[in-house]
Amino acid sequence: MKLVQRIVWNQQVQRDRIFLNNKPNIIIRCHKEGTCTLIEVAVSRGINVVKTAAEEILKYKDLTIEIQRMWNVKTKVIP
Repeated sequence: MKLVQRIVWNQQVQRDRIFLNNKPNIIIRCHKEGTCTLIEVAVSRGINVVKTAAEEILKYKDLTIEIQRMWNVKTKVIP
């Protein structure tokens, strides 16, 4: 059973550096497993789904690196 310690909805991530994209839709942090999942919700037409997903992953790449460094957790983005 996973123990989710904290779920945050539409809030900025507190960090040391300034980033333009620092407000993902949902942040799920599990202290027990040492993971953090950033979920970005985007609506696109059928032909643009792959492009939109790739843009969302690239958009939060710097933030995922910073979260891994600051919180010492594995981080992934789910578009």
